[in-house]
Amino acid sequence: MRFELGQVVATPGALDLLTRWDLDDLLRRHHRGDWGELDGHDRRANERSVRHGHRVLSSYPAGESGVKVWIITERDRSVTTILLPEEY
Repeated sequence: MRFELGQVVATPGALDLLTRWDLDDLLRRHHRGDWGELDGHDRRANERSVRHGHRVLSSYPAGESGVKVWIITERDRSVTTILLPEEY
């Protein structure tokens, strides 16, 4: 794994998705550095963030619905939040 996740928490919208989709796979992808649907600039920024201890963001479609899910690990690695973009 590329970095510590800290405590994993989820917002109400993400928790609702948990009842329909398995978000564990998305969390594993984030943890190993598969940033999902980010452009090249954001991918490079994440790589720098991992090396230098900054916040890391991944974006994935959840299941067949294609609802976007963000996963954000804070710079101090104390918490990783699973959320929907509109909950940011």
